[in-house]
Amino acid sequence: MTPSAKSSLALAALRDEMSALDAALIELLTRRMDIARRIGAEKRRAGLAVLDPRREAQVVASVARHARQAGLPEESVRDIFWPVVAMCRRAQQDDGT
Repeated sequence: MTPSAKSSLALAALRDEMSALDAALIELLTRRMDIARRIGAEKRRAGLAVLDPRREAQVVASVARHARQAGLPEESVRDIFWPVVAMCRRAQQDDGT
């Protein structure tokens, strides 16, 4: 097998692995959304507002700490998580209609 063919096979395997990770991330986001909806229901039962900026900031700060410990760029992880938090907040709001 030529070096080029070996590289192509290695690249394909790595891309397959990346695709599997992407699917796992979607599964985790789906689970997070489900929990967010359940949190929204609990907030409504307790008469609490869905929007809790302090809690949202705590969540993002926590994932930033985890990112730092894992050697990932904190700011990039924050940039990813703010939209995730917003998506979950919308799920909490939408579930109450």
